[in-house]
Amino acid sequence: MNATATPNVEPAAMPASPKPKLGPLGAQPALSETAAMVQETVHRFAEEVLRPVGIRLDKMTPDEVIASDSPFWKSRKQYLDLGFTIESIFELEPSERAQVLCVLFEELGWGDAGLAISIGAGLLPAFMAAAFGNRFLMERFPDTMLGCWGITEPDHGSDSLDANRMIFHPQGNYGRPNCVATLDGDGVVINGQKSAWVSNGTIAEVCILYCAADSGNGPDSRRGCVVYVPMDAPGVSRGKPLDKMGQRALNQGEIYFDNVRLSKDYLLAGPDDYLTAVYAIHTFANSIMATVFTGTARSAYELALDYAHERKQGGVPIIRHQSVAHRLFHLARKVECSRALAQRVVHYNLTNDPPALHAGMMAKVTSTQHAFEVASDALQIFGGNGLTREYPIEKILRDARASLIEDGCNEVLAIKGGAYLVDEERV
Repeated sequence: MNATATPNVEPAAMPASPKPKLGPLGAQPALSETAAMVQETVHRFAEEVLRPVGIRLDKMTPDEVIASDSPFWKSRKQYLDLGFTIESIFELEPSERAQVLCVLFEELGWGDAGLAISIGAGLLPAFMAAAFGNRFLMERFPDTMLGCWGITEPDHGSDSLDANRMIFHPQGNYGRPNCVATLDGDGVVINGQKSAWVSNGTIAEVCILYCAADSGNGPDSRRGCVVYVPMDAPGVSRGKPLDKMGQRALNQGEIYFDNVRLSKDYLLAGPDDYLTAVYAIHTFANSIMATVFTGTARSAYELALDYAHERKQGGVPIIRHQSVAHRLFHLARKVECSRALAQRVVHYNLTNDPPALHAGMMAKVTSTQHAFEVASDALQIFGGNGLTREYPIEKILRDARASLIEDGCNEVLAIKGGAYLVDEERV
């Protein structure tokens, strides 16, 4: 072995038993000046605003969450006041953009998973318009407008994300789409509905709608279209906000379209570009989910670590018991693994053309599964106290459980991701 390859450590420079403390983002390499500023600013916002607001919203009914006097609206304004716009993010070179997005959404997820997803979904219309370079839609629907992504349907959940039928059963029958955009001359006419799982669905100002298209030969879900729908357009209505187990701060609900007529200026992608548009938004959404739930896992780990130093059993803080320290080590390990993969994938996908959807799926599945496992094991450290609403860990567990299903349930993502690994030249 070449001796020059060995790190040169002066014996006097290192203690006999060093015990370095990791930073707020664990074993994170040095951040750029911009990313470090984002981390500090957003962490403060997450600590002082998102987490306490998320706890309050969790105890409210779905109608109370979105009422005009709900703390949700004030927290949203406070986020917008931070000034992290899509335009400013796109001005960064790709590698720094990736670092900033990872730090931004990890800190938001650390504060509250549901509110982080609301912010992320709210930005999707502006993000996709910028990614596709559509100046009209960028100006018509700036990111100050709360957005939603309408893709999932009552009869077509995961099917909607498999628009290219890569994993559709060979004997399957898709059936009629629940939502169809008819392309006629210079206009688009939309009829149908999107399911109750549309994030921000009953409060959004703009919907980036993914649906089947009818160009004259009947509805085709593989050659669909992407339409920006102003939510105050005639013919748009909304269902009741969904009452659910976790991420209760995140508004979700159905959207109905009754002869909604729009100019083709509102089309982001027509039938020829539909599969590309599905691929693009799914890649980005899964990657951002990975960063959010890295933050959620980190919040559960940190709460358990603090509690283990405070709670005494057997006459000592419980962290002195080997079984507790062993469990905490594995919580920290899973957070580090999630962060490393999420950052690696986001960087890859923002610096390569085309990006890799299956890499985004890997990151999403890994981070959400780890978030659920970390939250569950963290609750075990809290013992009986963890089951009560007096402590926030049971809420984080419920929030993390929902992540295994949203943006594509993890089982379907693994099946589709595996299909991308097939090398057609070798089989």
